Amino acid sequence: SNTTLEDDDVRARKQEIVKITEQLIESINNADFEGYTKICDPHMTAFEPEALGNLLEGMEFHKFYFDHVLGKNRGINTTVLNPTVHLLGDDAACIAYIILVQYIDKQGVPRSHQYEETRVWHRRDNKWQNVHSHRSASVASTSSAFSPSAINK
Repeated sequence: SNTTLEDDDVRARKQEIVKITEQLIESINNADFEGYTKICDPHMTAFEPEALGNLLEGMEFHKFYFDHVLGKNRGINTTVLNPTVHLLGDDAACIAYIILVQYIDKQGVPRSHQYEETRVWHRRDNKWQNVHSHRSASVASTSSAFSPSAINK
């Protein structure tokens, strides 16, 4: 039936947004600024904890982290949890999800951070671009350290 085809099309389009979001996160994890800029609109806007409540526009703020922070954080693992996609017509979509970041700190202690992220995507010339993102840090999770002794109890 037509309904099934429409449902399949919607599912496929939503999955496309999840995949491009995962691709963007992978470019961040790999400190691939060139790949990141191919996926992001050059005038993208963002709210991030690092911007201290200010709305950012463009790539310069992000480039600093690619140049000075990201490449030095080897051994990082990022997991996208519960992605929810809203299709806003044929050429726009919004995705909201939890991102869990695991890494080893300078003292060798495994740590986890959790963020809530929302990204707005716009398709131009048959190519999806991130035009806005909003990331919030979960206060409760920013200092959680893994304790091997917790497993052995």
